[in-house]
Amino acid sequence: MKAIVIKEPGCVALEEKNIPEPPAGFVRVRVKAAAICATDLEIIDGNIPAGYPITPGHEWSGIVDAAGSGEDSGWIGKRVVGSNDVVCLKCDACRKGEWRYCSDFEEIGFKRDGAYAEYVIVPAYGLCELPEKVSFVHGALCEPLGVALGTLEKAGAGFGDTLVIIGAGSIGLCILAAARAMGMREIVVAASTEKRLKIAKQMGAAYVFAMNERNLEEEMKRLRPKGTDIVIDATGIESCIQQSLRLARKGGTVALAGYGRGKIMKIRMDDIHIHNLRVVGAGNNWNQHKKAVEMMAGGLINIEHFATDQISLDEYEKGLDLARRRPEGFLKAVFVHE
Repeated sequence: MKAIVIKEPGCVALEEKNIPEPPAGFVRVRVKAAAICATDLEIIDGNIPAGYPITPGHEWSGIVDAAGSGEDSGWIGKRVVGSNDVVCLKCDACRKGEWRYCSDFEEIGFKRDGAYAEYVIVPAYGLCELPEKVSFVHGALCEPLGVALGTLEKAGAGFGDTLVIIGAGSIGLCILAAARAMGMREIVVAASTEKRLKIAKQMGAAYVFAMNERNLEEEMKRLRPKGTDIVIDATGIESCIQQSLRLARKGGTVALAGYGRGKIMKIRMDDIHIHNLRVVGAGNNWNQHKKAVEMMAGGLINIEHFATDQISLDEYEKGLDLARRRPEGFLKAVFVHE
């Protein structure tokens, strides 16, 4: 089979590999769609620990074509998406459903080969059937949508809450889509430039601000002088996190959904202490695939337009280049297999 392999940081190639066989408890999925995530670029650059050589890819959909044990053979032939979490299922964390806290946790696309390939091995316990009405391309996007749903859940978001999202990448826009579906109001999306704000406006943001042109804090003081119920940073950038703490209302919530790349950052503690803010980390979001698929199938959310470029594995260099440059109008490059 064809597979994209990161041999070591900075070294990526398309290779021919043996089709893998699933062990007990796992199935083999014939990949139909796999989206490129900005996190995959961090693995290529060596900024995230990975099990090199590694095939990346954690946003995927496909058809099960083999099972490692008879009890999982019922999945064969089914259209699926699924969790990338490989866990023991026995420890206290797993029994609570907190898979990412399992001491044996490994993630497909990071420590185990992922879906930038024709086939991927995934745990049977994390599978979710993909209805016919949801395309494979749309299904591959339920992973970032799941991140958005998990972020809003951790933030305690509710119907009628006001919201500011800083960052208009795929996660920020997924949060916008999910927040709209759950009835949040007066949603503001801010980003460093105008590049994706037109998309945010088309998706239903009440207000959009390009921070290289307008002072977000001054604009928000005029728009919402008492602050915002929930502020989500989807950038991981120090200055954006600092602003988030100043934009939330007294007693409000700030959720940190952006990857900080291991950087040590400064914050003003009094922004949290005096205003009694609730600050939550939202970097690990698990078991959201079923909810994401149900929202897609029910027509509550449609983010299929995120797949702005559909490419083959042979065009991987083009896809990775687009993901790095993020030209205007670009959101996601998706590997598609006929």
